Amino acid sequence: MAGTDTVSGKTRPETRSDLAGLEAGLDALETAAPRARSPWRETLLRKTLPPLVAAALVLAVWKLLVLAGVTDTYKLPDPSAVWASLRRLWLEGTLLGIVWTSVSRGLLGFFAALAIGTPLGLLVARVPLVRAAIGPVLSGLQSLPSVAWVPAAVIWLGITDAAMYAVILLGAVPSIANGLVAGIDQVPPLYLRAGRTMGATGVRGARFVLLPAALPGYVAGLKQGWAFSWRSLMAAELIASSPDLGLGLGQFLENARTDSDMPGVLLGILLILFVGIAVDLAVFSPLERRVLRTRGLAAAR
Repeated sequence: MAGTDTVSGKTRPETRSDLAGLEAGLDALETAAPRARSPWRETLLRKTLPPLVAAALVLAVWKLLVLAGVTDTYKLPDPSAVWASLRRLWLEGTLLGIVWTSVSRGLLGFFAALAIGTPLGLLVARVPLVRAAIGPVLSGLQSLPSVAWVPAAVIWLGITDAAMYAVILLGAVPSIANGLVAGIDQVPPLYLRAGRTMGATGVRGARFVLLPAALPGYVAGLKQGWAFSWRSLMAAELIASSPDLGLGLGQFLENARTDSDMPGVLLGILLILFVGIAVDLAVFSPLERRVLRTRGLAAAR
C-alpha cells in the first residue's frame, strides 16, 4: 500500500503521483467552465412544448367525449361553450377584475403568513421547549383541511375579508414554519459552530447562518405555503360568498353552480388552476432552481 517510508521519512513515488492526481482533479473542478445555457429554441421545445401538447391532448379527449355523447351536454359542455364564457367575461371587462380580486387576497395572505411563519419556524427549530409544545400542533394544523376553518372564521369574524385572511393564515403558516424547521434541522452543526466563532449569535446567527444554510428547505416550505394559501382562499370564497366581498374566482364558481351554468363552472375551475400554476412557474419554481443550483444540488438549466 502506498504511503510514507517509515525508515527514511520520505514520501514514496506512488504516493506523490496519487497526490498530484488528486490535486489536478481538484483544480479541474475549481476551474471548470460553467455549463452553457441552452439556446432559447431548445428551452422552448423542452419546457413550453410538452405542457402545450398535454393541454391539446386534454382538449382533444374532452371534444371526443362530447361528440361521443357519453353524458348530457349540460353536464359536460363543449369546449367551445367554455371558450364563449371566457370571451364574454373578457368583452364585459370583468375577467381581470375577478382574477385580481382573488390573486390580491391570496398574495396578501401569503405575505402575512410569511411574516408570521418565519419567526415561528426559527423559534420551534432552535428552542427545544417551544418545539416540544408547538411542534406537534403545527404538524397537526398542516394536515387539517383548510376548509374546516371556514365555518369558525365566519362565526368569529363574519363574512368579511378578515375571515378570508384568517383561513389563509391558518392554512399557510404551519407549512412555512415546518418547511423552515426541516431546513434548519438539516444544517450541519459545523456551520453553527463556525458562526458562533465569528460572532454570529442570536439574530445575527439566524440571519447570516441559519436562514442561508436552511434555504432549500425554507423555499420548499414557501412553495407549499403558497399552495395552501391559494387552496384556503378558494375554500373560503366558495363557502363564505357575499356581494360585499367582491367577485373573486371562488364566488364566481359558486354563482355558476347556483345558476346551473356548467360552462361557467368549468371556466372557474380552469382559471383557479391556471393562476396556481402560473404563480408557481413564474415565482417559486425559478427561485427553487436558483437556490438548488447555487448549492450545487441541481445542474444549471
